[in-house]
Amino acid sequence: MSDSSPGLDVRWPIGLLFTAVGALLALYGALHGGPAGLGAMGSNLNLWWGLVMLLFGLGMIAVAWRAHQDGQ
Repeated sequence: MSDSSPGLDVRWPIGLLFTAVGALLALYGALHGGPAGLGAMGSNLNLWWGLVMLLFGLGMIAVAWRAHQDGQ
């Protein structure tokens, strides 16, 4: 079976998933702050890891979009 369409690039769903979860986690971290018991660490892990996941997801989407543009 030779099909001329390459199918779905796996970077699209991975990028969308990481973007959605990262945005939700970053939003939760921004609105609710860090855990109460964090104390001396003073770092909002939900916010920072949400932003990391969001950037990774957007990067995956950008790479998938670029590959799609080059393939046409």
